[in-house]
Amino acid sequence: MITDEALMLEFQGGSRQAFEQLFVRYRGPLYGYFRRRLNGDQRAEDLTQETFLAVIRAAARYEPRALVRTYLYGIAMNLLAAEARKRFRDLPPGQPAPEPTTHDAPDAAVWVRQALEKLDESEREILMLREYEQLNYAEIADLLELPINTVRSRLFRARMAMKGYLEPERQRDDPVASCEVPEKLRLTRAEGEAI
Repeated sequence: MITDEALMLEFQGGSRQAFEQLFVRYRGPLYGYFRRRLNGDQRAEDLTQETFLAVIRAAARYEPRALVRTYLYGIAMNLLAAEARKRFRDLPPGQPAPEPTTHDAPDAAVWVRQALEKLDESEREILMLREYEQLNYAEIADLLELPINTVRSRLFRARMAMKGYLEPERQRDDPVASCEVPEKLRLTRAEGEAI
């Protein structure tokens, strides 16, 4: 199998087939990246296409300093930032940003989405790049221009925060779990009342 970097260099040399292979490899992952961050499927599709158009336009300037995957997600992040600025600019004053649609998502998906929204923006992005886009620590560090240890610590904090946000949901659904008191705690209470 030809590496992404070799395909990109072939495309830079004029190979249409190399670009088509890159498109096949990354169309789905980039679409998923945009869909998870935007309200509409159509806009996610449009931005996926715009990402590849940007690759075509910048093919002559491409230098293999980073992985092609990181390069593509960098373009995608820039397009997403421009989209957010455009949406913010187009909102009437005083109107809150629209909530992401759930598309009849199961309850667990809604809880995860709500928990993600509670995270700090930088931690949310790192968590999503790692868990949804399956980027490794080095790729995330390159993409966000952060030290790798910063990526690790923010990812750890994001995972802990997500666990904390999602735990109460599970306990609310299971009344027995929320009412159970551990044996050790009951003894401590009894001892406290006796004193």
